[in-house]
Amino acid sequence: MGSSIQRIRDEYLSCYHFSKKKLKHFFVLSLLLIVFSSCTSPRYLGRTSVPSDFLNHPAIFDTHAGIAIYDLQNKNYLYEYNSGKFFVPASNAKIATLYAGLKYVGEAVPGIQYLDHNDTLFLMATGDPTFMIRDHTPQLVLEFLQNTTKKLVFIEPEWNTEALGYGWPWNFYLDYYMPERSPFPIYGNGIQWAQREMAGLNDDVRISYILSNPRHPWPVEIKEGDNELLRVFRPLNDNNYTVYPGLEGARELFVPFHTNGLNSAVELLRDTLHREVDLLPNRHIIPGNFQTIYSRPADSIFQPMMYNSDNFFAEQTLLMASREIFGVMDEKKLIEHIIEYDFPDIPQKPRWVDGSGLSRYNLFSPLSIVWLLEKLANEYGFDRIRNLLPTGNEGTLSGLYTGETGKIYAKTGTLGGNVVALSGFLITEKNRTLVFSVLINNHYKDSGDVRRAIESFLKEIIYRY
Repeated sequence: MGSSIQRIRDEYLSCYHFSKKKLKHFFVLSLLLIVFSSCTSPRYLGRTSVPSDFLNHPAIFDTHAGIAIYDLQNKNYLYEYNSGKFFVPASNAKIATLYAGLKYVGEAVPGIQYLDHNDTLFLMATGDPTFMIRDHTPQLVLEFLQNTTKKLVFIEPEWNTEALGYGWPWNFYLDYYMPERSPFPIYGNGIQWAQREMAGLNDDVRISYILSNPRHPWPVEIKEGDNELLRVFRPLNDNNYTVYPGLEGARELFVPFHTNGLNSAVELLRDTLHREVDLLPNRHIIPGNFQTIYSRPADSIFQPMMYNSDNFFAEQTLLMASREIFGVMDEKKLIEHIIEYDFPDIPQKPRWVDGSGLSRYNLFSPLSIVWLLEKLANEYGFDRIRNLLPTGNEGTLSGLYTGETGKIYAKTGTLGGNVVALSGFLITEKNRTLVFSVLINNHYKDSGDVRRAIESFLKEIIYRY
């Protein structure tokens, strides 16, 4: 700014030869330039040092950071930093998945399709992730299957994908947050293992036993454990389990099972219903119109997908949406369709490969995420979208923004210990609604420190703007 004023003054003086009257004009002009220069800063929020303080934070300064903050009412960006560059978004990819679900799954979740034909009910899986999950009641599909005496026959659906997503860290396949995808999920595609201690024994006697929910027909070998924690193992593509009891007593552990297409689900369903369930290859064409049983309102799966960052619900949402459009479960085909027809104006075309954000192949820019959030608010209403997101000290924001309940609604993201993301909406002290995206990649600090640095940054914006 100083060099610009010096240049203007030199030009002015050379033209007007230092006349007293014109020098007076010069100082007025200089003062105006200084005033206007201090008031115009399109890349920063007001005249605070908040953005630079954040970028210099010990947990942030040596990372790859991208930031975009947008005023929803005035339709202008208040701050940008690397906003058009690509970052691994982690679970912020679920923002795009939410759009896919809202548009193509619709208002209700298709639980199952059926055709009543003579003495047989032919069944078609729809990808509904909530079947036999006890937190999701009522179980309308289960009631339907329990109340019929007809023979049950599943027809294999058109399935053009894999159980594990493209770019997933496959060695995490036993972790609770990475169940396999499948056409007909059951029990969340996992087994809840429990270790319990037998009661009523002497103080010096301790006997533990192992339970599983659901009961299943698969082999289990229990070996002596030498660890404090209960551990359960199986091969990548098999349901042969080895269980090592822990030394700490009571404990529960959710372990994904191998889905093997529809086969594992059918095996478990036979045990649940206590009756035979058959499976036909999808080349069998059954004449007639299939009817749909809707299991629940769609927001009842979108809310835990966003609020708790449920990876399984996100993946199945893309498969359900794909089936609604194309009649085939194929998330790649669905994503290509959405980017071409629903996101043609997105600022930077993303690389979007899965529903959950587990893949490091996902690449989004802060500008593209802000664009998605604005699109969601415009098309489905801000009130509906914010009700699907956690606010301060709730859901995945638990322990953060404890004094900002109702002032922030955001989707978190964490991946592999070096990606932290947060994108959503801020309601500022002056009652402005801002859309923001903060993407941090390649950090090697504690993820909690990075999250707290982002928290301080956004709290400053809430209370200063």
